[in-house]
Amino acid sequence: MSRRTDDGDGSRTRAAGTGARALGTAGLAVTAAGLLANGLAYLAPVLAARQLGSADLSALATTLGLIAIASVPGFGLQLAVAVHHAKHGHTDTHRATLLTAALCGSALIVATPLLIATLRLPAEALLLSAVTTAAIVVSCRTLGELQGGQRFVRLAIAMGLLAAGRYGGVLVGLLLGAGLTGSLLLGAVTAALTPIGLAALTRTADPATTSAAPPLEAGRIVTGCAAMLAMLVVSYVDLFLARQLLSADDSGAYAVGTVLTKGALWAPQVATVLALPRLAQEDRFSRTVALAVTVGCGALLILGSTLAGDLAFRLAGGPHYTHLGTFAPLFAAVGALYAVVFVLLNGAVATGVRWPAAPLWIGSVLLAAVTLSITPRTIAGLLWPTLGAAMVTTLAMAVRTWASTPARSGRSDPAPRTAPDRG
Repeated sequence: MSRRTDDGDGSRTRAAGTGARALGTAGLAVTAAGLLANGLAYLAPVLAARQLGSADLSALATTLGLIAIASVPGFGLQLAVAVHHAKHGHTDTHRATLLTAALCGSALIVATPLLIATLRLPAEALLLSAVTTAAIVVSCRTLGELQGGQRFVRLAIAMGLLAAGRYGGVLVGLLLGAGLTGSLLLGAVTAALTPIGLAALTRTADPATTSAAPPLEAGRIVTGCAAMLAMLVVSYVDLFLARQLLSADDSGAYAVGTVLTKGALWAPQVATVLALPRLAQEDRFSRTVALAVTVGCGALLILGSTLAGDLAFRLAGGPHYTHLGTFAPLFAAVGALYAVVFVLLNGAVATGVRWPAAPLWIGSVLLAAVTLSITPRTIAGLLWPTLGAAMVTTLAMAVRTWASTPARSGRSDPAPRTAPDRG
């Protein structure tokens, strides 16, 4: 009896160790993929500034921004597919994917006359951006399937391939001196080829197996899209307000500060990526771990920016902005709070909470109303209300999460834990 018990304990210990190593490998892989994607996104405008004239540089930056906005529904699709896959297993989502991609690409095409008139962009740039946008949306389905299936290493590879397809062609075009249209054309080609390469990553060991899972409902996709759009809005609304309310110099300085906000917001993103499949199964332990990692990361970044605020601004914008170092912990705190909101928002979408992004929309509207009507038009006058809006939004999300979590007697009973797939 004693020997059998010891063997069982040893097996459980080895299994736990294997699971921890697999999770660590997955976390490192996803983090590296995220750094690659952000690095390529940063490199495109930097290289363009050296290869294009000012007019074409502005047009390229604006076009890439339009692609980023128009492809937000793709990441909402990824969220919806990941949650559905985690709950029900593999199901056919090709039709929903193609419809979402067609809507996103068509929206840019329909808006082309308006965008030409208001943003002074060439028609060919907008048409090519529609192709790139549709390809990104199609690729996001693969990311959702891999994330929902906890195939995190393959997810990291897919994230890297998508980043390369999204920006690689543009970068090659710039290096070859292809100009604005030529670079966007190469970018559209590499983006269109990306879904083909990603298809190999989702092949299962038994592709002939049929699934009895229910189809992915359109409402779930809409909810995921609204959630991702809300996160985009809350992460940029203060920057838009700064552009509207502050002087040119103060607006530029505020933009440098938001670099710290974005860093604190996305630095712990890997915790949410890894936890989402468990959140879909209402595993409160995984939610607690994801929140603990996110809060800990945010606390470290706030502490670091408090101790080295001048250095943080120097790295973000250069020596001309070091006098704003006292604001560094405030910018970092805004990002850290919204990182917590991101975890709670993903959990709300995963568990089917109604109107999961409502607190984010309300917080953004309140921030705009306060800053437009009451606060002084200075960096501090905008930053303090922004921090207040982040605190209120985080509190509202936390209260709703607590209220929507069913009471359970004793210890929570999460879904059976399996080690993440190394492949």
